[in-house]
Amino acid sequence: MAGPLAGVRILDCTTVVLGPWAAQQLGDLGADVIKIEPPEGDTTRQLGPARHPGMAAFYLGCNRSKRSIVLDLKQEAGRKALFKLAETADVLMHNYRPDPAKRLGVEYEAFEKINPRLVYLATYGYRSAGPMGPKAAYDDIIQAGSGLASLQSVVAGQPRFLPTIVADKTSSNGVVSAVLAALLARERTGKGQAVEMPMYETLVSFVMVEHLYGEAFLPALDSPGYKRVLNKERRPYPSKDGHFALLPYTDGHWKEFCGLIGREDLGKDPRFTSLANRLKHVEDYYATLAEICATRTNAEWIELLKNSNVPHGPVNTLQDLFVDPQLQATGFWHEVEHPTEGRLRMPDIPPRFSKTKPEITRLQPRLGEHSVEVLKEAGYTAAEIDAMLKTGATKTA
Repeated sequence: MAGPLAGVRILDCTTVVLGPWAAQQLGDLGADVIKIEPPEGDTTRQLGPARHPGMAAFYLGCNRSKRSIVLDLKQEAGRKALFKLAETADVLMHNYRPDPAKRLGVEYEAFEKINPRLVYLATYGYRSAGPMGPKAAYDDIIQAGSGLASLQSVVAGQPRFLPTIVADKTSSNGVVSAVLAALLARERTGKGQAVEMPMYETLVSFVMVEHLYGEAFLPALDSPGYKRVLNKERRPYPSKDGHFALLPYTDGHWKEFCGLIGREDLGKDPRFTSLANRLKHVEDYYATLAEICATRTNAEWIELLKNSNVPHGPVNTLQDLFVDPQLQATGFWHEVEHPTEGRLRMPDIPPRFSKTKPEITRLQPRLGEHSVEVLKEAGYTAAEIDAMLKTGATKTA
């Protein structure tokens, strides 16, 4: 059964994570994603452990469900090939900042002339209209600028980055949403359009969902920052044999939790009788939970709460995730045999559809593995392809 994006062709000119992970998700959903790489390949091909050069772990995580073609866009023949492919494409994605895109001659207006139905998505650090528009940005820079790094001061005592590339991946999900919305708009209007997807504005929006707080009102009713999560005691609590996550959040959760642990007195404590009161007395709330959590082992907590509605769970390490019962039961981890890289593990496609089932359509391509194939599909003759191979405008694996 074909995925929900079957029949959609996407030209992915992006590198690193922000664009490639978005394109992989679209490929998993059934789109024909053509990864267009420079002669040296995506930089992630060199990051992390690898069995062969150019096929490192970081690259493998962002580039399944794609074909790879090399086009040197600094050569006229490479640019011409890109425009030729764009004639029949539905989406073109790139992460060139506005000035480099202009120098390469790959601005939206050039593509609109040859394919007015094309969805043209540019993703980079900042909205181009602002003073930071020309600047380069990576995940660390966006975490710092968006306020995310400073929020870590609550627990670390100083600004720190989250130990995951949250700016890249959050923005990547935004790219997926923007592409799908633009495709839907095209189905209704018959016209493509240019879409700009900036990391900075995306992360500020992400951070301020809860942290706008009192500043949501004019004049402000309180300072910015959601008080419950800006508390150093918001953490997994020590149990008798490790750490455990425990959050009786709603009034119903709290009442049920107090009954299960035989502490009906806490259910009647005026500091905790409502969600609003627990927020007002959040320090006491967390201290009480920490004290209670220390009275049982993790296994005892899981047994006590397994049939309850109280949110709870273990503190998994990265290694624990490979044997997690939930992930095992839902078939989350896949083991596949790659034609050149051997046995690989990869995560599942998270959404499930009842009628248009997504699937991993292709394993991660070697650099230029599909150059000849894709150029032939675009109408290039064998002689034309040979000429491009000789000049380095394209190359094969």
